[in-house]
This record gives sequence, C-alpha cells and structure tokens, in this order.
Amino acid sequence: MIPWQKLDETIMPGGGVLKLMQRGTEFSIMSNNIGLMNSRMSGSEEQLATLSAARIGKRPKARILIGGLGMGFTLRAALSAFGPDCQIVIAELVPAVIAWARGPLAPIHGTSLDDPRVTIHQGDVATAITSGKPFDAILLDVDNGPDGLFRPENDRLYSASGLGAAKAALTPGGHLAVWSAYTDAPFTKRLRQSGMTIEEIPVRERSNGKGGRHLIWFATKPGR
Repeated sequence: MIPWQKLDETIMPGGGVLKLMQRGTEFSIMSNNIGLMNSRMSGSEEQLATLSAARIGKRPKARILIGGLGMGFTLRAALSAFGPDCQIVIAELVPAVIAWARGPLAPIHGTSLDDPRVTIHQGDVATAITSGKPFDAILLDVDNGPDGLFRPENDRLYSASGLGAAKAALTPGGHLAVWSAYTDAPFTKRLRQSGMTIEEIPVRERSNGKGGRHLIWFATKPGR
C-alpha cells in the first residue's frame, strides 16, 4: 500500500493542527490523526448543495452562504445546482485551506474559486452570517457535527443564540442546512425550538450511494 505523505500543515485559529496528506491520487485533510475530509468521499457534501437547491427552487439571484471550503465539493455542486445567476459566499476560517485549493488541491477544485458568482470570506462563518444582505440558504459544514468536536469555538453556531442568528439572516422561506457525520438529538431539539420547520435527511458519504451514513438537517424559516 502506498504510504501517506504530509504535504503541509497549519495551526488553526484558536489552536489545533490541520494537515494536508496525499497517498497516490488520494488527498485527505486531517486534524491530528483523524480524517476530516477525503477526496474519495464527496457524496454527502455534494448533497448538501443539491438538496438545498431543490428546496430553494427557481428563486432569481439566490444568495447562498457556504460555511467551510474543505475540498470544495459543496461549492462545486452549488455552482451547478443553483444556476447561472446565483451569488455564493464561501466562508473559510483557515487561510491555508484556501491556499491548498489554489495549490496542491487545484485539480480537485478546478476553477470554482474564480467563478464570478463566488465571493470568498476569509474568516469566521459566524461573522458572515450576521453581516451583509440576507441569504436564501446557509449551508454549514465546518466541523464533523454540531458539537464543535474539532473546533470547540464552533459550538456557538449550533447554540440557541447561534440558530437565532442564522434564522434572522435568512430570507422568508430560506433555510439553514447543517451537515453532520452523526445524529444529535439535543441539536435536533434546539432546531425545533427555533421556530423553523425541520427535516432530517440521511445521506451516504460516497457519490455512488455507498459508504458511511451521514445526516443533513434542513431548518426552514417561515414565509415565502
């Protein structure tokens, strides 16, 4: 078996090491020795975008906020699913992740970051949520789930106040979508208490419908 090679590493804001690893044509972004994302497993991240677009429908000039660039699977799917007049803000906290997208991961990202529909917000997604015009959809994939496992500072995104901020940043009928590698009953309860309509959609981690089971929550703000 081809061994993993470390291409780069960076310190995340607030602490913790993020590493970019390669094995043949396969890439992985890891926190310590735990894989956060892998170039062979993109299905559930892509569905975060495609299922969101299906719920938005044909809104003209839909404004989308994606929290977490990663390997760009959600961004590329969103550019395809939301249509030619959408506006997408991609919020990425770690500068090195953006640099990797333009460097060793460029074959995966393609030209997505240079698409005129895309604006890069280098910083905390919480700031992007509360600044600027409202969004038709907010897609969050900034951790392995809503407990800030790899970055405890993300807990506030999933708290009652964080969900309230996301709701306030949505247009009527818009939604918050949260990707997770696992179920989380307390988070589901907080979502229901937010006053939004809740769906829990199981998805598979691979594009061929196989692999591990992940989950996407959709919380839709009342109105149209």
